[in-house]
Amino acid sequence: MLDAIRTSTESFWSFLSDIAIVPLLAAIGCHLLKLACTSRAWRNVLAAAYPETPVAWRPILAAYVSGVGINAIVPARAGDAVRIFLAHRAIPGSSYTTIVSSTVVLTFVDMTLALLVFGWALTQGVLPSFDALSALPAFDYSWAFEDGVIHPAALLVILGVLAGGAWLLHHFWHRLRRRVAQAFNVFDPPMRYARTVVFWQLLDWTLRLVTVWFFLGAFGIPQSVGNVLLVQATMSLSTLVPATPGGIGTEQALIVYAFRDVGVARSTLLAFSVGMKLVLTVVNVIVGFTALFLTLGTVRYRSVVARPDPDAPPPG
Repeated sequence: MLDAIRTSTESFWSFLSDIAIVPLLAAIGCHLLKLACTSRAWRNVLAAAYPETPVAWRPILAAYVSGVGINAIVPARAGDAVRIFLAHRAIPGSSYTTIVSSTVVLTFVDMTLALLVFGWALTQGVLPSFDALSALPAFDYSWAFEDGVIHPAALLVILGVLAGGAWLLHHFWHRLRRRVAQAFNVFDPPMRYARTVVFWQLLDWTLRLVTVWFFLGAFGIPQSVGNVLLVQATMSLSTLVPATPGGIGTEQALIVYAFRDVGVARSTLLAFSVGMKLVLTVVNVIVGFTALFLTLGTVRYRSVVARPDPDAPPPG
């Protein structure tokens, strides 16, 4: 994988002088607006969960972009823990159970739209099969496939994780169900969910597709709805299991495979994929760690997490 990432990065640097600045800046602007829309939807879910507590948008925005910034450079979604911690800190009297559950509410629209994009990509025959996946250079999960089928060890891991999650849910559900249910208050009435959550998430998805559109233009790749959806499908697939920060390496392998019949040079595709990844990573890190510093007064969030809460009730 390191060789593939190095090759992709070299392609980007050699392509750097040919990048169109105006569409690049437009892509960055759309990406920032996308972050704002997602955080607004999350804030509305939390506001419905805590109707008697004022839930301001600004600290939730800061919590969300801080998590995005950390996820950009740390694997295994470490930023999600920071995001939850900052949101809990911003809402007096809130519980971690409810805040974690509130993120589940946001997955319904995302999963539906992602499945639609995947479904379209599958009808086009552009995504790799299991056989092709294991043969792709830099594919992070080739160990999980053998002769076109899932490796037995990988299947056991998946089943073990599902079984463990089911046992934990069953064991703790009677203690947590009230706080979990609280996160779903936004569905009562359903129109509130559509107006305050779905609306913002649809804007989020529109902006993420427009962002890809402008990035394609910045790198001189034909701009079309099909190409935008193709890029989005490969981006989603590469981050499905976050083995690397942002799925780097996997995404480059997938995009070269998916665009194999489009008539775009491999070096251009690698430059585009790495360039878009680098630009978004830099933007996310700058915005995220700035928000983290403004919120906590430090970017060393672990020291703040470990610090006892002076407002917490005494044990017992």
